[in-house]
Amino acid sequence: MVTLFYTIMLAFSLVLSIAYIFLWRKHFDVHITLVFALIPVANLGYLLYSKAESYEAALMAKKIIYIGGCYLLLIIMLIVFSLCHIKLHGLVKVGFMTLSTLVYISVLSIGTSDVFYKKPIVFYTVNGIPNLDKKYGFMHTVFTVMVFGYFTLGLIAIVYSLVKKNQISRRNIYFLFISEAVSITAYILGRTVIRDIDPVPLSYVCAQLMYLLIINRISLYDVTDAAIDSMVQEGDKGFVSVDFKYRYLGSNHTAREIIPALKDLTVDKTIKNNEAVKDTLIRWLDVFKSENSRSQFYYEKEDKIYLISLSFLFDGHKNRGYHLFITDDTQNQQYIKLIDTFNDELIHEVQEKTAQILEMHDQMILGMATLVESRDNSTGGHIKRTSTAVKILTDEMKKDHFMGLTDQFYRNVTKAAPMHDLGKIAVDDAILRKPGKLTDEEYAIMKSHAAEGAKIVHEILKDTEDTEFHLIAENVAHYHHERYDGSGYPDGLKGDDIPIEARITAIADVYDVLVSKRVYKEKVSFSDASQIILDGMGTQFDKRLEPYFVKARPKLEAYYSSIEC
Repeated sequence: MVTLFYTIMLAFSLVLSIAYIFLWRKHFDVHITLVFALIPVANLGYLLYSKAESYEAALMAKKIIYIGGCYLLLIIMLIVFSLCHIKLHGLVKVGFMTLSTLVYISVLSIGTSDVFYKKPIVFYTVNGIPNLDKKYGFMHTVFTVMVFGYFTLGLIAIVYSLVKKNQISRRNIYFLFISEAVSITAYILGRTVIRDIDPVPLSYVCAQLMYLLIINRISLYDVTDAAIDSMVQEGDKGFVSVDFKYRYLGSNHTAREIIPALKDLTVDKTIKNNEAVKDTLIRWLDVFKSENSRSQFYYEKEDKIYLISLSFLFDGHKNRGYHLFITDDTQNQQYIKLIDTFNDELIHEVQEKTAQILEMHDQMILGMATLVESRDNSTGGHIKRTSTAVKILTDEMKKDHFMGLTDQFYRNVTKAAPMHDLGKIAVDDAILRKPGKLTDEEYAIMKSHAAEGAKIVHEILKDTEDTEFHLIAENVAHYHHERYDGSGYPDGLKGDDIPIEARITAIADVYDVLVSKRVYKEKVSFSDASQIILDGMGTQFDKRLEPYFVKARPKLEAYYSSIEC
């Protein structure tokens, strides 16, 4: 009878675990999977114990049984915390797992030490039912406290969630409570009332039933994953993933049909030098990497227009790369074109008015920059010359489609260049107009103009609808004195952490200072100035901008030769 009961419980647990395999989804908590894996093992231990005919066989069966006792209640507690949306710190989880493991190690020592069961342990049978006559060691006490501790913590989490949280399924909470209650009740009854048959295997099967009821709905409660699965199922959405080193991670069938070049990519190999995706994946990623504010692009193929949306690839803990989401936007674009056809005249009028407003806006910015410059008796004409130098330099970059930067970006950088020294308005006249070199203290105050300039630009442009220009102008003012090696100011940014617009402006700014006369210095020759800039590539300036400076050099020299500076 006893063996039959344990056999039935093992059979039930195996059937329920097989059912779980068919219902499994990648969204399920890994601890639920562990429950369905460990319960048949623990129930097998009970069956083996009921059929044990020797001391050694009984001890081995007990050690298998205690796998459930040591780990299942811990795992069930962790499931409760997870489903109740209560986050446990990683170190706490490690602590619990370490405790369960130490207890189970003591279980494995049964028969060789007194820490869990004290020796001697006597094996005997009564009416064919095997028994072990033993006395408990101190680790068994630890085990008992641990079991009730896990149950208590799980119960507290359930009660807390019922009282405090309304974004959790009450049905699932009740199922969790039933599972917890049955498990602890069976544990107590098996050690106090019922002697011949241990009801714990039955409680395990009950727990499996409760978790099957929970997972039947759990995917629906995870709205984000359910939505993604639904989109994938539809088959008209493309997905492409690439890590931060541009190594291809994979794509779905739809994406490969839309962008056939994906079919020839190899997982885990970089795409940086792949010409087939240079104008698609690489260009989109470069732009997104350099200016996170732009995350959408359009890709035309035959008579279709696809919207490419980029975001960071998040693994649940941190960003690991980039994710491209591809949708057919043809109908939207056709509708937009239809509206454009009917509104050409209106758009033309709006564009004219907008152009006038932008012209006034640009003139206001230039006027403010000129006003600030008028306070500085050593930099006359600097802002205008720097702006021209930026345009000459970016014209060369534009020809090479550097980093996929747009024409609008280049226009914005040129327009923002006059604002790079706006922060000097906050510097005292005694320092700003000093006819000579500054002291260390005065220079420290002068350096504050970068951060102050960013604040001023932010306030001036905070209500503008042109957010791209706002960001570029603020970055130019803030970071044009940063150095590529990280030794600049005000924040000591390094490498690509310095916005590209600030890296461009830095070259034009320094070049103008070198070839212009100041009260504290004479101007240097064009050749010496160019050599200083080139020597600074890789330390003060971005080395990747060197070829464009070299190409721009004749035009820069021609421009500066035509003006008085």
